[in-house]
Amino acid sequence: MTAKILDGKSISEEIKNAIKFEVGRLKGKGVTPGLAVVLVGDNPASKVYVKNKQKACENVGIYSEEYKLPESTSQEELLTIVDRLNKNSKIHGILVQLPLPKHINSDTILKAINPSKDVDGFHPYNVGMLMIGEPVFIPCTPYGVMKMVEHSGIAVEGKTAVVVGRSNIVGKPVALLLMQKNATVTICHSKTKDLAEVCKNADILIAAIGKPKMIRADMVKEGAVVIDVGINRLSDGSLVGDVDYEEVSKKAGWITPVPGGVGPMTITMLLNNTLEAARKSAEGL
Repeated sequence: MTAKILDGKSISEEIKNAIKFEVGRLKGKGVTPGLAVVLVGDNPASKVYVKNKQKACENVGIYSEEYKLPESTSQEELLTIVDRLNKNSKIHGILVQLPLPKHINSDTILKAINPSKDVDGFHPYNVGMLMIGEPVFIPCTPYGVMKMVEHSGIAVEGKTAVVVGRSNIVGKPVALLLMQKNATVTICHSKTKDLAEVCKNADILIAAIGKPKMIRADMVKEGAVVIDVGINRLSDGSLVGDVDYEEVSKKAGWITPVPGGVGPMTITMLLNNTLEAARKSAEGL
C-alpha cells in the first residue's frame, strides 16, 4: 500500500485563485486588503517566510508593507510600530514574525495587536473565540491543515484523532478544530506515556513536535491520515518533517510531504485571513 499524497501546493493554488477573485471584487468597492509584516532580527528561516508571504500577497493583489528591524530593536520601539499599524486604515492585517529576539516579550507584542487585525489568530481574544467555537481568525497552520483535509474529502466526524505537540500555534488550535468537526481528540506531548501505542489508535495523526522523523511506521495505524506539520533542517541541508516519510508512506492512507504539504497552506490561509479582515472593515460599503 502506498499513501495518497495530500498535496498542499496544488490545494493552496486553488484556494489562492479564489482569494485573488475576491480581492478583485473588494477592490471594485474601493477597498484594497493590506497586510503589514514586521521582522525583527536576522533569523534566516524567518527571512525566507517573510519573502514568501510578500510574494504571495503580490500574486493575489493584496497590498503589503514590510518592516525589517534590527536585532537591537527595543520592545518599546516595536510596540510603537504595532500601535501605528493598529491606527493605519490601509492595513487590515498585522503579522509580527516569530520568534522575536530574547529581550522582547512575544506575549506583550501579540496582545498589543488589535484583535480585528490579528490575522495570525494569536491574540487571547481570538484564541478565546476559537475555544468557544466562534472563531474570528483561525491560526494559519491549523486552518491550513483543516482546509487540506476538507478539500481532499477526508471525513473527520466520529474519527479518532491524535495530535502530537501542544503548542499554542499548532497543537492546541488544531485539536479544537478537530473536536469542532466531531472527532475524538487526544493531545500528546513529551510526558505522554507509551506514545507509540496512543498514535497507533489514530485514524488521523497530526505531528507537530519539531523532532525530525520522530513518527515511524510502527507508530501508525494501517490506512491512517498522517499530517506532518514539522519542518526540520538536517546537517546536510535537507528538509524533513516530524514523520519518517519513507517508512510511513508505505503504511498510511494519506500523507503530507515535506516540503510541499502544510507549508504552502499556512501562507494561503494568512492571505485568506487578511482578505476576511478587509471584508469585515468594509462591511456596509
